[in-house]
Amino acid sequence: MLVEMGLSGARLQPLCARSLSLTSSQNVSETPPAQADSTFKVTMVPGDGVGPELMTAVKEVFKAADVPVEFEEFHLSEVQNMASEEKLEEVLSSMKNNRVAIKGKIHTPMEYKGELASYEMRLRRKLDLFANVVHVNSLPGYSTRHNNLDLVIIREQTEGEYSSLEHESVSGVVACLKIITREKSRRIAKFAFDYATKKGRSKVTAVHKANIMKLGDGLFLQSCAEVAELYPKIKYESIIIDNCCMQLVQNPYQFDVLVMPNLYGNIIDNLAAGLVGGAGVVPGESYSAEYAVFETGARHPFAQAVGRNIANPTAMLLTASNMLRHLNLEYHSNMVSEAVKKVIKQGKVRDDCVCLCDHV
Repeated sequence: MLVEMGLSGARLQPLCARSLSLTSSQNVSETPPAQADSTFKVTMVPGDGVGPELMTAVKEVFKAADVPVEFEEFHLSEVQNMASEEKLEEVLSSMKNNRVAIKGKIHTPMEYKGELASYEMRLRRKLDLFANVVHVNSLPGYSTRHNNLDLVIIREQTEGEYSSLEHESVSGVVACLKIITREKSRRIAKFAFDYATKKGRSKVTAVHKANIMKLGDGLFLQSCAEVAELYPKIKYESIIIDNCCMQLVQNPYQFDVLVMPNLYGNIIDNLAAGLVGGAGVVPGESYSAEYAVFETGARHPFAQAVGRNIANPTAMLLTASNMLRHLNLEYHSNMVSEAVKKVIKQGKVRDDCVCLCDHV
């Protein structure tokens, strides 16, 4: 199912403008704010696959809603010969200056060409984007096995299995190092408990495999337990990653906030997205102490859909809405998110095309 907003640029803006004009009855101020004195600058990296098409949807919706945001757009791609140290530094410079960015998926080739760390991973490390947050929320209008889901996945994304430390010790034997540190484990655990406290959540669950990786995941689990003692009003539990996957499918309502190391977070993000409609409907964001980068919750380039007009813009539009809320543009944030949700709830969707979630 594809929301009607994704059909084409020509049909996108009229539909969104019409939807936006009807949001006053849905917890949006009936009186728009006074004209902003200044415009917020935001770095935009469309990425690969359908990323540029999704960003076009964002720009057209922002134009229709008169959102006071100016994008500094950079094209960074490892598969389209648009990646270099100079280009990476340009993107980083813009992100550091603006402190807020929105980006699509920068596809990582599987072939080894002398550099283990992808540009995606290098961006995260350079900005220290240690916390990835994915809010998995059911959208009325999408028919799924589980309804009324509301859970949050918090993923540490600067170490773990994605440390880019691999070597071939002898021919045919490759060692891939998973790095877990007390400092970063405690940091992500504190972020998760602070998030739960701020958002009025009642429980944090640490996801691990400490029964097998006794030292690495054992340290992560111990760090989470130590931090949990500082938050007596938040219930704390832990669960093994494989059981967590099964429990999410069988009874996802038992979870509230989940915190986990890098690889587990990547897997759970995608599994949970599938529970509410797929990669095309779940927003996400990544934080450091200074910067915020907004991107879809389940990251896929969906290259086979390029130019076919079938990519679902919901996730990217909701991501953009969250970005506006981060910028304290509450009126515009609500305007965009309520318009998207209204279109879906009213059934203005297409069944004649293949959904993004069927192809990832």
